[in-house]
Amino acid sequence: MLNSAAAARRALPSIDRLLKLEAIGGLIDQYGRGLVVDTFRALLDEQRALLKHDDVAAPDDGELTRLCDERLHTATKASLKPVFNLTGTVLHTNLGRALMPQAAADAAMIAMTRAVNLEFDLGGGARGERDSHVEGWIKRLTGAEAALVVNNNAAAVYLTLNTFAMRKEVLVSRGELIEIGGAFRIPDIMTRSGCKLHEVGTTNRTHARDFTEAIGPRTAAIMKVHASNYAIQGFTASVPETQLAAIAHEHELPFWVDLGSGTLVDLERYGLPHEPTPRDAIAAGADLVTFSGDKLLGGPQSGIIAGRADLIARIRKNPMKRALRVDKVTLAALEATLRLYSDPDRLTSTVPTLRLLTRKQSDIQAQALRVLPALAAAVAGRAEAKIFACSSQIGSGALPVDALPSSGIALVPLAKRKGSAAEALSNAFRALPVPVIGRIKDGMFILDLRCLDHEQEFVAQLDKLATAGAMP
Repeated sequence: MLNSAAAARRALPSIDRLLKLEAIGGLIDQYGRGLVVDTFRALLDEQRALLKHDDVAAPDDGELTRLCDERLHTATKASLKPVFNLTGTVLHTNLGRALMPQAAADAAMIAMTRAVNLEFDLGGGARGERDSHVEGWIKRLTGAEAALVVNNNAAAVYLTLNTFAMRKEVLVSRGELIEIGGAFRIPDIMTRSGCKLHEVGTTNRTHARDFTEAIGPRTAAIMKVHASNYAIQGFTASVPETQLAAIAHEHELPFWVDLGSGTLVDLERYGLPHEPTPRDAIAAGADLVTFSGDKLLGGPQSGIIAGRADLIARIRKNPMKRALRVDKVTLAALEATLRLYSDPDRLTSTVPTLRLLTRKQSDIQAQALRVLPALAAAVAGRAEAKIFACSSQIGSGALPVDALPSSGIALVPLAKRKGSAAEALSNAFRALPVPVIGRIKDGMFILDLRCLDHEQEFVAQLDKLATAGAMP
């Protein structure tokens, strides 16, 4: 029988009484007393707010225990979880960019679970330098005299600007004032680092004379920014790096190239479009080069600064270097990744990023044919599943106008309102135990299979699709 609102509120048990229930002992063992108490307190507060009407009954001890168990299970689930990246973007910033090699994961695990010689010289028995674990490999792979690592390429750009150009000017072509994801803009980072941007040339055409005429007593450096996430086409002109280096050195200025999404190998050897390398920039006369570790390189998030030994030494002494340094786990993973580049003939099998970028369309199409029956059965009556020829992109600002021929499966809703039905399909796939992230185009929900690893796991969970979320 329903109690009055006041009686129902009085019927709510105390936290002390709930904690003495036999079933709660298991929750305390699993989640800890503090979290259980906090969860019950929140539940009881919610129930008191609900019990304002005579037609509402107070939940019994069993119901409160069940609700508490549900809340604790949800609250303690990992927020960061695996997903299937079937978007067609290999280096997807929102999905974690590069998949690290197994060698990097193994090295990171050791660094996480064991004491390591992070800043300890085992030979001399004295304090060491943490960058020494990767500097040798970076020097070998880029041709630089010295190198250091910070937590991402934005930090590398900031630290370099702050070291050499604080309260001074840096010359940059107007056509290279890039913005990347997260509203990171070259002009803004220059302001934050304490230097002044001096734009030269025009958006589409910059000449050598634009740089020579702009050099003045407050000029600290000449910077070239690789346009990695856009392309200017048509009536264009730019100054070659060799010529920029000559201009800078004639005026005793450092010349610096920011590659953004840097690769350590010539991608053309793997049938991919050309992308400039740090070795190219240094060979062209660059005194410094900055690039990312978690994009085309295929390692952990990091920013690498390589170049002249005297300039790297100055950057290393900047107090901000400590604020931007990487930890032992990142260094372990980066060292293991760099070591793989000593055998470039095997990179497409040892570095997941290169493996995924070089997958043959015929292999992807064969995979699409294998998973098509299971997908078709999972969406039967709601959508038609068909093989779909599509194009993948590298992503994360790399080679923005170059597409990689791929293959996938398009789910075409049978509902009249295909747009909302495709959105409902997308929602349902994201609600699977291992969420599937695709893309919506022209009223279809498209799954580009270029990055589909763990194929059996993907297929095995499709029978849960009907209960995973709202289906059209």
